[in-house]
Amino acid sequence: MTAGGAGPTLVLVLAVAVLAGCGVILLLERSLTRILLGVLLLGNGVNLLILLGGRSGGAPVVGTGPVDRMSDPLAQAMVLTAIVITFGFTAFLLAVAYRSWYLTGDDEVPDDLEDRQIIHRAEQYEAAAVDRGGEGPGSDPEQVDPEPARRRLRRGRGDGTS
Repeated sequence: MTAGGAGPTLVLVLAVAVLAGCGVILLLERSLTRILLGVLLLGNGVNLLILLGGRSGGAPVVGTGPVDRMSDPLAQAMVLTAIVITFGFTAFLLAVAYRSWYLTGDDEVPDDLEDRQIIHRAEQYEAAAVDRGGEGPGSDPEQVDPEPARRRLRRGRGDGTS
């Protein structure tokens, strides 16, 4: 907040944007560790956003100063509640990530069996695509398979076993 209590500074607004943006990007990953980090970053960004929405000022204790110069206690209470909720959700995600690592040896979210069947059926009925650019599948960046080699090997049989 600014010294006069006029509102948030640009640095704090940019901090909210960076925390929320990085958190959303990490949430879209397949690794549970990265999803956990994304939840933490997004939670901190939302907490800072809630604090920026409240009025800045003195301590919100009745009798210590004029009421119009007190900070907003509702925003502070909401942030404390959000911190507890984020902590509980983080503990749950840690337990899920540990269980996944214990059972499978990695923390990657597996593909759904029904999704694999839909992809397999779509590949069966798919018409051959014509390469109109002439560069071939190896040199066209839109045609390169971005999946890691480990997942490609697991998907080979299509029944979920390797």
